Amino acid sequence: MYLRASFIPNTLSTFSLKSIYVDFKAITKAGLAVSVVFSSVAGFVLGEANFAAFNWIVLLKLAIGGYCMVGASNAFNQVIEKDLDALMDRTKNRPIPSGRMQSNVALWIASLLTIIGILLLYTINPKTAMFGAISIFLYTSVYTPLKTVTSLSVFVGAFPGAIPFMLGWVAATGNFGIEAGTLFLIQFFWQFPHFWAIGWFLYEDYEKAGFFMLPTGKKDKGTALQIILYTVWLIIASLLPVLGYTGQLYITPITAIIVFLLGMWMLFFAVRLYQLRTAKAARTLMLVSVSYITLLQLVYIFDKFLR
Repeated sequence: MYLRASFIPNTLSTFSLKSIYVDFKAITKAGLAVSVVFSSVAGFVLGEANFAAFNWIVLLKLAIGGYCMVGASNAFNQVIEKDLDALMDRTKNRPIPSGRMQSNVALWIASLLTIIGILLLYTINPKTAMFGAISIFLYTSVYTPLKTVTSLSVFVGAFPGAIPFMLGWVAATGNFGIEAGTLFLIQFFWQFPHFWAIGWFLYEDYEKAGFFMLPTGKKDKGTALQIILYTVWLIIASLLPVLGYTGQLYITPITAIIVFLLGMWMLFFAVRLYQLRTAKAARTLMLVSVSYITLLQLVYIFDKFLR
């Protein structure tokens, strides 16, 4: 009896801690947050001028602060959309709609993460904190409410979505110039084919909540054509650093060829979606777009180290 009595509290404690950990990951959307932090880290490495005096402390503060900001945005989003999340198969098991977490707890987590994130980014430099604050404001106060009103919400959401890549550069240099602007432009154009692909293969689920994600409102040739056009703009933006007009952000001609081929790879699947117009083709494009932006950032970094 003694063994049984002492074992039960430990089991419950372990279960409770595991549940808290799982729900924290879900409310902050840890997978997405980590990918966003990777973009910021990539921008930081590109902006760092002196690798001999590489500041790992600043990089750590950027990573933690960045995760806090993204996690806070996602938590605020889930508080605002809790009733709509309950309507969709993809989101009905999130902590709030499933009843595992109260809205006020999620709001407290989001607020705490916001404060910690802004303070950490401010210790790097004020501009980094400012852009982080702008990102969370646009995402929660503009993009989220617009999702049930107009498909232009994707355009608005592209602004906070494009900030992380250039945020790393601003953290490393303390400046927002042509270099940071170029990084912003690349990730800005990337948002459209990526999120429209998601909006396509999750169209029926989004429809349950009244979300307007596709530019024409339908899974048609018009939407597919816009996906192709924005993919072309993405390729052009990604090649700008080879022209020599983007300040300290520069890639060699050989790297530009690799970047171009990456773009053609993504464009192929964008055209394939236009031809097939199926959920499977849209999902494939979404996965390719995620691989594309990650590989692009790695190619930029390798270019800086190797030349």
